[in-house]
Amino acid sequence: MLGALAALPAITTDMYLPSLPAVAQDLEATQAAAQFTMSGMLIGAGVGQLVIGPFSDRFGRRLPLLIGISLHVVTSILCSVTPDIASLIGLRVCQGFFNAAASVVAIAVIRDRFVGSDAARLLSRLMLVIGVAPLFAPTIGQAIAGAWQWRAVFYALALIGLALVLIVWRFMPESLPREQRRSGAPRQVAGGYLALLRDRHFMALAVIPGLGLAVIMSYVVGSPFVFQDEYGLSQGQFAAVFAVNGAAIVGSAQLNAALVRRAAPIRVLRVAVIVQLVCALVLLGIVLTGFGGIVGLVAGLWLVLGTQGMIPANASVLALHNYGHMAGTAAAVIGALQSGVAGVVSPFVGLLGGDSLAMVCVMLTVVVLTLVVLAAGTPAYRKGGWRERDGMDPGPTATASETEEREAEQVEVQGPDQRS
Repeated sequence: MLGALAALPAITTDMYLPSLPAVAQDLEATQAAAQFTMSGMLIGAGVGQLVIGPFSDRFGRRLPLLIGISLHVVTSILCSVTPDIASLIGLRVCQGFFNAAASVVAIAVIRDRFVGSDAARLLSRLMLVIGVAPLFAPTIGQAIAGAWQWRAVFYALALIGLALVLIVWRFMPESLPREQRRSGAPRQVAGGYLALLRDRHFMALAVIPGLGLAVIMSYVVGSPFVFQDEYGLSQGQFAAVFAVNGAAIVGSAQLNAALVRRAAPIRVLRVAVIVQLVCALVLLGIVLTGFGGIVGLVAGLWLVLGTQGMIPANASVLALHNYGHMAGTAAAVIGALQSGVAGVVSPFVGLLGGDSLAMVCVMLTVVVLTLVVLAAGTPAYRKGGWRERDGMDPGPTATASETEEREAEQVEVQGPDQRS
């Protein structure tokens, strides 16, 4: 259930993706304007999570979730009847704002119940469900648009939202007891955000999922034009290629769930970032030389995206570790950065020309930034760095004395509700 909720934004993106060229043509819009209907949704999601996160800390997880998904249904219906590209962009921003409730609450519920490697494994399972969206959503969206045009895709998204409302209403228990809820006063909300912003390690780890999503979204917004216009693939062939690369994200998420049973999340994270940089450099070489044609391009993208499943989940669980008493607010910051960074970065693909070189250059730049943020903002690459930061647990290989020492240290920094 949490996986389906976390996947709602991805489904909303991927089902609509094959229709981008048709939207540009039907609404007489430029390629960059059509792509901004994707980026605008991410920006709306970033703002929405900053609002919905504290709201969920105050009123529990169920209420903001039900409200957010219900309004997602309404905006989906309005998107289906929009007359021009400007109103579609505005509605997509609203759609992102409202369905942000699904992703921020899903992460907060996990933090309500789990920490450390257990939380990392569960977040990896969420990545599995999110990763399944690219396997099926574009094909379904293409079939719907082919039969009833692109506007019908939004009716399908409304039905999906309605189904999730019924499922949450019937089956989802409240994970945040009343006695653990925050007052929600403006001063307390502002104080919570200020405490997070002052935590340099938290902010470094929190921005990494955003950079990761920027890699994916740079590929997502550029791929329809690269594969269909530059390489001449049909919509069905593009959906198949998109599914292949989606399988890479699914596979790496499952690999990560297995790896964190044996190694601390920070160790997996720091290796995955370096591997992704090497793969991105290989991908750039493929595009510059034309080696392997479209097969080479797909293979290079598969490698870069295949490391992505091992980055956001581990960075998120490390960032959340010390903030169980305000998990909704902390998850909101992570989610806002995730959507906001991706929303700001991904339009550069269209602005730089929208071809394969522009797409890959943006992806490579973001991967480099990820390595810089991790190296400069955390002790991840210093000797013994995974033990220097509360939350960077020493992992299953730690000695009993190391574990006891860390637990004693964490008692001093945690609030009463965490100690209980």
